[in-house]
Amino acid sequence: MEYKQVILVREDLGMSIGKTCAQVAHASLSSAELTLKEKREWYEAWKKEGQKKVILKVKDEHELKKFYKLAKDSGLPCYLVVDRGLTELPPNTITALGIGPAPNKKIDKITGRLKLL
Repeated sequence: MEYKQVILVREDLGMSIGKTCAQVAHASLSSAELTLKEKREWYEAWKKEGQKKVILKVKDEHELKKFYKLAKDSGLPCYLVVDRGLTELPPNTITALGIGPAPNKKIDKITGRLKLL
């Protein structure tokens, strides 16, 4: 079985490249830590396979929350990033969503139609 992690990023915020990278890093690390606690076997397999990550875009907060609910309802470990507002964004801005690592097929059922960032 193959595993990956998917990070969804809002494209409506106009974040700089650096800010976007930081938000992706937050989503990746936090979601991976959650997976380690909840689905250790998925985490371990993902690590052995090279830690595949795919970064996808969503149009806005509403769409990001929709995918968060779908992932949660499917039993996938996921983490919603809420920015503290110290640089480019107002406090409590939801910026990104980390899903997994998890089996590719489980993630693709939810995010398979989204486009790369």
